Amino acid sequence: MTDSLLLVSVTDRVATVTINRPDKLNALNAAVFDALATTFPALEARADVGAVVLTGAGRAFVAGADIAELATLDPSALEALSLRGQAVMRGIERLKKPVIAAVNGFALGGGCELALCCHVRVASTKASFGLPECKLGLIPGYGGTQRLPRLIGRGNALKLLLTGAAVDGAEAYRLGLAQALAEPDALLGTATALATTMLSNGPLALAAAITTVDAGLDLPLDASLAAEARAFGALANTADMREGTRAFMEKRPAQFRGA
Repeated sequence: MTDSLLLVSVTDRVATVTINRPDKLNALNAAVFDALATTFPALEARADVGAVVLTGAGRAFVAGADIAELATLDPSALEALSLRGQAVMRGIERLKKPVIAAVNGFALGGGCELALCCHVRVASTKASFGLPECKLGLIPGYGGTQRLPRLIGRGNALKLLLTGAAVDGAEAYRLGLAQALAEPDALLGTATALATTMLSNGPLALAAAITTVDAGLDLPLDASLAAEARAFGALANTADMREGTRAFMEKRPAQFRGA
């Protein structure tokens, strides 16, 4: 899988995907969205990949959308662009393998939204998170108005949205926008170690946890609890569950097969 816009490497079942437009601070454009839309489903289908770390080349994770491209669009084209971006990010969010954003620098606008759609975020102390669209007379169009309040609460989200202010990695960690904080030279190692820890668990269980949390966020509590019970019961019919419980009782590492 080679694409100059996305660099992909796989080591020990962890795929590292690097957005590679450093001269444009990795700004999102149609070509980057196309590359993301094809790369992530392909990684989900690969047996040698169990988790994905997403990062950016150079000093940015993704500095936002390509403003020069946005400035030329009429309302219908802007709406279509929003729907396209939302679909790509929803696809990443629904991946049945853990996706960890290693936010190495600027994660602004669409870049912050891309980080938000990942399952977990590790922030560099040099990272900068923000949704400055109101400064352009716009709002976030790739899910930021919906994911950010779900993650850090309505008041904190509206403060960031309405001021357009950016926060550094430490503040993002304090707010719960990032789940881990690392020095720049330790960022990828921290994200990869987190992915490796996840991969020590059953892959079917990881997928079920991701899909159950995702579905439950939009359901009333009783319905989400019922969905959890169904997923919980379904795993009882897997070889992985039998191996995991047997390994626990035998005090040895489990050897999961994803079956």
